[in-house]
Amino acid sequence: MTNLQKFWKALFILKSNVECTVTGDVTSQSDFNNNIAWNTGTDENNRAITTNTCPHSEITYAKIVQEINKL
Repeated sequence: MTNLQKFWKALFILKSNVECTVTGDVTSQSDFNNNIAWNTGTDENNRAITTNTCPHSEITYAKIVQEINKL
């Protein structure tokens, strides 16, 4: 399983219906802060509104790592 596959699996364990876009790999806190665009809604043209700050308190890089280590 690749690092990215492990990331997605761990993410969906923490929150199954989370929506985000990942660019590149997520193998560090820096990647977590910079390589993920978290969907927070849509605008009047039905385009995604995103943020690089995770809006879900149950998802942190430390928790992702814990889940990856269990895989």
